[in-house]
Amino acid sequence: MPLHSVMTSHRSLLLTLVFLLGSGFLATSLLSYHASRESIRKGIVNTELPLTSDTVYSEIQKDLVRPVLISSMMARDTFMRDWVVEGERNAEQMTRYLKEVLDHYGAYTSFFISDTTQLYYQAKGILKKINAHEPRDAWYYQIRNSDVLYEINVDPDMANKDNLTFFINYKVFDYNNRFIGIAGVGLTVDAVIKLIDRYQQRYERSVYLVDTQGRIVLTGTGGGPRGAVIGQNLKDIPSLRDLLVTSPEPHSGTFEYSAEGEGHFLNVRFIPELDWYLFVDKQEETALNDVRQSLYLNLFICLIVTLVTVLLLHRILISYQRKLETQATLDSLTGLPNRRGFNLMAIDTLRDTQREATPLTALLLDLDHFKRLNDTHGHLAGDEVLAGFANDLKSCLRQSDIICRWGGEEFIILLKGSDTSGARRIAEKIRELAEQHVYFFSGLPLQVTVSVGLAELQPGDTLQSLIARADSALYRAKLNGRNQICIENPVPA
Repeated sequence: MPLHSVMTSHRSLLLTLVFLLGSGFLATSLLSYHASRESIRKGIVNTELPLTSDTVYSEIQKDLVRPVLISSMMARDTFMRDWVVEGERNAEQMTRYLKEVLDHYGAYTSFFISDTTQLYYQAKGILKKINAHEPRDAWYYQIRNSDVLYEINVDPDMANKDNLTFFINYKVFDYNNRFIGIAGVGLTVDAVIKLIDRYQQRYERSVYLVDTQGRIVLTGTGGGPRGAVIGQNLKDIPSLRDLLVTSPEPHSGTFEYSAEGEGHFLNVRFIPELDWYLFVDKQEETALNDVRQSLYLNLFICLIVTLVTVLLLHRILISYQRKLETQATLDSLTGLPNRRGFNLMAIDTLRDTQREATPLTALLLDLDHFKRLNDTHGHLAGDEVLAGFANDLKSCLRQSDIICRWGGEEFIILLKGSDTSGARRIAEKIRELAEQHVYFFSGLPLQVTVSVGLAELQPGDTLQSLIARADSALYRAKLNGRNQICIENPVPA
């Protein structure tokens, strides 16, 4: 699709989103305002407080439920499962993955514990090996043996000086639904408390979270209702005790109660991702004085949410477009440029070489009897050899050289600044490395040899003619018995 069409499509999508979000938020806010004006008290109970609760709920989804979604994503990540299934051969890969999760999503900590090796991986490396007899590791075995898919708990973080941390622990299963470990992220409890404080300051309401047994699990710095602390049960708070008379557990809805002569409006909403209830509490006196200001506040919040949503979508679209462009020029198996990527780089290289009058040599390589290897050991074994050989090629070349998977078992290299003799030395190094390297697939040792055709750029050469001469040399190398290097001499003038 042409760039202009892509940008036009993106712009149309963003404008449509702005219109839909703006219209939806504006309509909701205006309806809330008119309902409140007709009956202020009814509006507070049925409209303003639930709307505020919805807004806080959205904030919690962004700030607290988001780690649950991140943990879920990690548990379903094919890289993590493949890495474990393949035997956890490179711990640095997992460490790098966890650090990327940490940096990209802004979590406080990220981790993975393997059920096979019992190793505790985190963004700084391997933290420890867990032990069923160690009290600090008991949580892992409790979750592993439970029926829940994930669990949220508050524990000291051993990876960060035992800072009290809000952990989301998600079970990881392989492709056969076999348990292979637990992954997740964490936020510091102090950070979560600050989030609750921010909600309370922004919306001028008391905000706290309660579990399904009625125990307070999260509050702001000042505590919960009437200064209640974390762990205290709502039944122990006189002003709220009556709310639980008809139901032994919290339930969603809007309620009214009185505490020390002051009327309160309370909205309760269940958060399924956390298995907690969100309590949003507002005093009647301030609520009645702030109805009109709530309209402006809601409009402002809606505007911010709309702008943030549009900005995030715009960034996602741009990032996705760039990834597509990158994938179109890379070979998915070896990570090397494909023909399209090679042509883009080679044209510029050829132009620079001809302008600066420096030598340029092309190497065309073909793995010998590769079809026989595929037929004998399978295509997965062939893929393992191709990926390994590609890494060998990278180790033999300079940063300025161009390497590409030409197709199948063929590779092409452009050596900038290298004449025939220098290129031959590099080709011989590659040939010897291929001949001596043993690749392993499912415990089986595999070896291949490589034939190389070499041609140096001559005056009047085009990229196509240079490659054609290298291909001709490669053909002679294979005819002469393979596992050798042949040089294509320049065509006489």
